[in-house]
Amino acid sequence: MDSLRIDKWLWAARFYKTRSLATEDIHKGRVEVNAQAIKPARELKVSDTVAMRQGPVTRTVIVKALSAQRGPAPVAQQLYEETVESRQAREHAAEQRRLGTEPAHSREAGRPTKRDRREIEKVRSELDL
Repeated sequence: MDSLRIDKWLWAARFYKTRSLATEDIHKGRVEVNAQAIKPARELKVSDTVAMRQGPVTRTVIVKALSAQRGPAPVAQQLYEETVESRQAREHAAEQRRLGTEPAHSREAGRPTKRDRREIEKVRSELDL
């Protein structure tokens, strides 16, 4: 097999759960091959560079093998090799998420929590007495 559709390869390499999800992201421009915008029917070859944006992180992988069948994860990981820069960026983003603040702690306005309601009720009951 010399070439394979990019949407099939992304599905077989387990980057997407279904081919239709891979196709959707390709149409949205989240996937590039060799730094070029592509269509789902684009033929992928060994040694092509695929960059895909998944959430806040862009993963860049080099195609090592082609497969039209979706297999177990260890087999799928042999289809590509992630670049060092991509791996470092992904680990840095994971560290930033881990060190980030809890969204509820930065909350200044909005619906009161259960603790807030108890304090409000306590103050109201003290004022009524």
